Amino acid sequence: MSGLSRRRLLQVPMLAGLGAFGATACNSLHDKPGSADPIRRVHAPAPDGVLGANFNGAPSENLFGELGEANATWVRGFFALPDAGKAKAAQSRAIGTLLRAGAHGYGTVLSLKFPYFPNRGKPLPRKGSEAMRAEFARLDKVLEAALGKVDILVIGNEPFIECPRPDRNNGALNEFYEAIAGHVIASRTAHPGGDKTALYLGALTKLDEPGEIGKGTERWMSYVRDTPEIAGTDIHPHVADPAGVDTYLDYIRPRLGPDKKFLATEFSLVHLWQKHLTDRVSAEYAAEYHIRPDTKVWQVIKNALGKPFPQQRWYDLLRTSPWFENNRTFLRDQTEKFRATGRLAVATYGVSPDAAMSENFGPDKQPWLLNSLFASRTVRPLPDGTPAPNYAWLGEFKALQRR
Repeated sequence: MSGLSRRRLLQVPMLAGLGAFGATACNSLHDKPGSADPIRRVHAPAPDGVLGANFNGAPSENLFGELGEANATWVRGFFALPDAGKAKAAQSRAIGTLLRAGAHGYGTVLSLKFPYFPNRGKPLPRKGSEAMRAEFARLDKVLEAALGKVDILVIGNEPFIECPRPDRNNGALNEFYEAIAGHVIASRTAHPGGDKTALYLGALTKLDEPGEIGKGTERWMSYVRDTPEIAGTDIHPHVADPAGVDTYLDYIRPRLGPDKKFLATEFSLVHLWQKHLTDRVSAEYAAEYHIRPDTKVWQVIKNALGKPFPQQRWYDLLRTSPWFENNRTFLRDQTEKFRATGRLAVATYGVSPDAAMSENFGPDKQPWLLNSLFASRTVRPLPDGTPAPNYAWLGEFKALQRR
């Protein structure tokens, strides 16, 4: 019997414990509220050191079942402002899902995404321009749907990535987000019950990379610190080394001021995973599954996306990859580090991979799917039809709910 086979026998109790959703958690995203709505009710704790779940912009069909299995009490998603012109904001999948979650007792975080990416050729709208007035009009539709309903509204998603590079340090980025924040603050003041919604500015990115800290980030933190209506800032530490998260905390903590908190609505080791996509799989894995010893990690993942693996085969791939196995406590370690600052409001971690994470997978693709709590794209559904837990993360996520 091979080493992998022996370990498989030893792991049966663990897999059984993670394998099935509870009866109250098996819910489709489309279960309708009202009579016999099966989504479990939760009692979300105050936003003080909380670890929640993040679906980005695309909640899965199994989201509420996944939240139930993970024992999550907070959930985060983002909404791209250009979509506000397509339909009522409250009917969008992202905002609609958060509103429904809130109605069932979940704490909710909505991030507003302003996608002026460098490759789109458009500068950020300038104050007083027609483009800015159009932005405010879209924003008003979202605020009408969200203010007083979501618990936390994050003004921005990843501003220093989602804008033309020249605007990052010439003041344009800061002027844009300060104008947006001013509009949100005024709208919240005028909105009945608007005070239920805390406001954060977010999210800072790439602080661990050379040249990313500068005038723009300094002004960003000054605005957060000096604006009473802003509760704090958001960070997205996607790093190539766990120590990279320390750079974020070392930067924001002394600049937050005495009464502000921070969010970490996304964090991961995705850049470390990407470095190893072109590694060969382990000799042990290649022998166990009768594949060529020079097979690359990315090729195995691509195969799993094309024809999902049995759960154990996916686990064996990650367990025999030292770059992953040696970092399997990342979720726990970083959440505890965030909490130790005494300034964390809410951190959220990815629930399940969306379609974009799987399309055209190759050696240069960022492997976001390795971060998720559930492996719905690379692993066959469990016997009861529910998504399989991803390796390593779900057990730690559930344990962190109890601390």
